[in-house]
Amino acid sequence: MLSPKSAELVEATLPAAGAAIGEISELFCTRVFDEHPILLRHLFNRGTQANGTQAQALAGSVAVFASGLLGGKQPDAMLRRIAHKHVSVGVTSGQYAVVHKHLMGAIAEVLDVTPEIAAAWSEVYWLMADTLIGLERFLPRGQEDYRVIARFQETDDVVTFVVRPVNGPVPLNKPGQYVSVHVPLPGGIRQIRQYSPSGRTDDALQFSVKRDGEVSNHLHDHAPVGSTVRLSRPTGDVTLQPGDGPVLLASAGIGCTPMIAMLDDLAATGSRREVIAVHGDRDQFSHPFRAELGQLVAKLEDGQAHVFYEEPVGQWPAERTGFVDLSSVPVPAGATAYLCGPVPFLRAVRAQLLEAGVTDIHYEVFGPDVVVSAG
Repeated sequence: MLSPKSAELVEATLPAAGAAIGEISELFCTRVFDEHPILLRHLFNRGTQANGTQAQALAGSVAVFASGLLGGKQPDAMLRRIAHKHVSVGVTSGQYAVVHKHLMGAIAEVLDVTPEIAAAWSEVYWLMADTLIGLERFLPRGQEDYRVIARFQETDDVVTFVVRPVNGPVPLNKPGQYVSVHVPLPGGIRQIRQYSPSGRTDDALQFSVKRDGEVSNHLHDHAPVGSTVRLSRPTGDVTLQPGDGPVLLASAGIGCTPMIAMLDDLAATGSRREVIAVHGDRDQFSHPFRAELGQLVAKLEDGQAHVFYEEPVGQWPAERTGFVDLSSVPVPAGATAYLCGPVPFLRAVRAQLLEAGVTDIHYEVFGPDVVVSAG
């Protein structure tokens, strides 16, 4: 809990901090990577740093946390999501001090705050950091080498990799979790990206990669059968929860991978839950796991699939042409919703679900989480 004086100062400056998120984020990046270039080479996503979304998500999450403190409600879902992502990419507790130094420096410079205001925001940061460090302490860490034993071309730009640990068994993972894949790039650079397992056997794990960015391109071009890749232990808090209530699984593009894993689990366990699977894509040929979606839903006692294509090839229902529109989908009352896809998709579907009265919403983002911090 914030001290009374700090709460007063943070509340007074929160609107200004929120309005200056972009400028604060840009200056933070400049400061931290000038002093610690190795973080950009080996830990942070160079793509999201280049376009500013990673830093914006960081600064935005601090603002969201501060707003929660002032309102007496901690944003637990956001904190869990951040903690899992941190552990997956290998963030250590000592790095919080580095971020604190440069984020607080950026806030002080952009807002030209007094030492008292700077101290108040520092209190916010460490309350958030200490909470995250506590959460991360109990999550599985570490990376292991896996050998690629098969790969399949799902679509023109999506490849599924089937991998097996070089040593030991496949670690347990829950439907909806992800692994971080560590790859070496030219110039001695190491980069990390997250991919959701789209299937699992007792002795292997599979994940699917869309060609989009330097890590994904590297895997497409330089990870043949017989090669090795380095994976983190499975993590992520957006997992299929047990229960009897209805489930809505909504995805777009390669965001279908955790949803396919959840559908596979529901079908394999003979679930009697009402399941509504919704997917949006450009067309039939760009839709990964198109056949699997229909096959898995058909195995469910009470399952439906609703697929939207922006530019369908051939005959396709008019009400399923364009972006995902839940107004034409029978969304069950009291459903638990799981979402994965690009940020604009997540925001649009989340708003549609809230309008339909669905409030139990869980989402996964393959990248910086700017969904909550940006509204």
